[in-house]
Amino acid sequence: MAKLHSRIGTFRQLEILLAVYQTGSITAASKKLFLTQPTVSMQLKKLSDAVGVPIYNHVGRKLVFTQAGLEVINSARDVLNGIERLEMKLSDIQGLKAGTLRLAVVTTAKYFIPHLLGEFLKLYPDIDINFKVGNRQQIMDRLATGEDDFYVFNHPPESSTLHLHEFLPNPLVAIAQKNHPLANEKSIPLEIFADQPFLIREAGSGTRHAIEQHFSQHGIIPNVRMTIESNEAIKHAVMSGLGVSILSSHTLAFGGSGGLVVLDVQQLPITTKWYLANLQVKKLSVVAHTFFEYITAYERESMLSQMQEKYK
Repeated sequence: MAKLHSRIGTFRQLEILLAVYQTGSITAASKKLFLTQPTVSMQLKKLSDAVGVPIYNHVGRKLVFTQAGLEVINSARDVLNGIERLEMKLSDIQGLKAGTLRLAVVTTAKYFIPHLLGEFLKLYPDIDINFKVGNRQQIMDRLATGEDDFYVFNHPPESSTLHLHEFLPNPLVAIAQKNHPLANEKSIPLEIFADQPFLIREAGSGTRHAIEQHFSQHGIIPNVRMTIESNEAIKHAVMSGLGVSILSSHTLAFGGSGGLVVLDVQQLPITTKWYLANLQVKKLSVVAHTFFEYITAYERESMLSQMQEKYK
C-alpha cells in the first residue's frame, strides 16, 4: 500500500493537480487554492517525480498535460470523488445530510434554480452548494470534464453518456417595449416580427440555439441588430426601444419585466423544456441523490404553479 501511495502522490497533490487542470494555469490554481505559485509548482513536481514520467510540459507560457498526466487527472478525480462520497455516506449513516452539491446551469436557469435551492436548503441546511452559471457551450465544457453532479440545460447535448431528467417547461416568448407599434397587435405573423430590429444572445447560448432552429424551420432570417451576452442586458435594450427579442418566460417571471410586453406572435412561443443532466459513469453522491429525489418528489405541473404563484 505504501508503494502504491508513493506512486499516486498525496491527496493534496491530487487536489492541486485538478485545480491546475481546471483553471488552466498555475497562477489561477494558486489563487483558487490560496497557495503561493512556488508551492503549487513544487507539489506538481513532487507528483511528477512520484509518477516517474512527466505529467506536463511548458509550451511557451502554456502548460500542456502529457498522456500520463491526463491519466493521473482522471484517476485523481475518481479518488477525490470517492473520498467525498465516503464522507457523505458516513454523514448519512449518522443521520446527517451534509456535503457539497455541485450544480452547473445555463444562464437562463439562474432565474429559477436559486428558488428551488432555497427550499432544498431549508430541508438540508448542512449541505453546501457549488453553483456555476454559464452559457450552453460553457456548461458543455464543464460537462466534458465531469466536474459537477448535475447540469441544467434547456437544449442538452446529444450524448449517450447522459441521464436526462425533464423537470420543467421553458417557453420562449416574443418581447418588445410596451410602447412598440406591435404591442397591441394580435396574431402577428412571424415574418413581420422577425423583420423588426432583433436582439439575440451570443453564439453558444441555448436560447440562441433554439431561436435559430425555430426561424430556420420556418424559412425566416431575423433582422439581427445586436448580439448581447446577457438576458438582463437584452431586456434593458428592448425597454430602451433598440429592438425586439425572444427570451425565456422565466427570465420575465423571476427577473422583473417592467416596461416590457409579451407579443402575440404566430408560431410562438417556442416550446422547450428544462433538463437535469448527469453523467452515467459518475455515481451520484448521497447529497446529489438527495437533491434528485427532492426535484422528482414534486409533480412537474404543481411545482411550476407553486413557483410562479410565489414569485410572480
